[in-house]
Amino acid sequence: MTEARDNARADPREAKRSLRERVLRSREALAPEARARLGEAIRAALRVRSDFLSARTVLLSLAFRSEWETRPLFSESWAAGKKTVAPRVNRETRMLELRAVSNLERDIAGGYLGIDEPMPHCPSVEASEIDWVLVPGVAFDLSGHRIGYGGGYYDRLLPTLRADARRVAGAFEVQIVERVPAAVHDLRVDAIVTEARTILTER
Repeated sequence: MTEARDNARADPREAKRSLRERVLRSREALAPEARARLGEAIRAALRVRSDFLSARTVLLSLAFRSEWETRPLFSESWAAGKKTVAPRVNRETRMLELRAVSNLERDIAGGYLGIDEPMPHCPSVEASEIDWVLVPGVAFDLSGHRIGYGGGYYDRLLPTLRADARRVAGAFEVQIVERVPAAVHDLRVDAIVTEARTILTER
């Protein structure tokens, strides 16, 4: 055990892998009813945020595996007259394409690794249009650092957004950890909304 901890300290990739596995186990241990209830608390806090309400173009992620369900936020975004965007994986460039969606049934289908994403017919949106982005992740710390599933897609996307675009994460409390291994260049989120609190960070 001591040797494993020493290896994790020496190799940031191993530290991230170990943390990712631990947090995923905790998240997946949540009962479906609890996940639904806690997810609604997260959505309730997100939809009344002033930065969400004032945003004209929002980028929303679609839930994967044991994540909280984000689809109701799409309906609320459309009802508020916002341009609503979702990410689509481009496997060749290893980047996320931004596509406008207006109907989940017509515009969304299973894509890369089984993650729901916009279909090819959805119009492209420039990164410079995004006012507000819902940033997914596996684990977050109080400084706003995050780790995802290891593909690096959001690490490459976030620097392409405008500096004033608000980066907000939604996560269960079990996903909040003491420290996420991070490099100096890693971008942080502006806020993390859980079922119990909102954590404000300094970017």
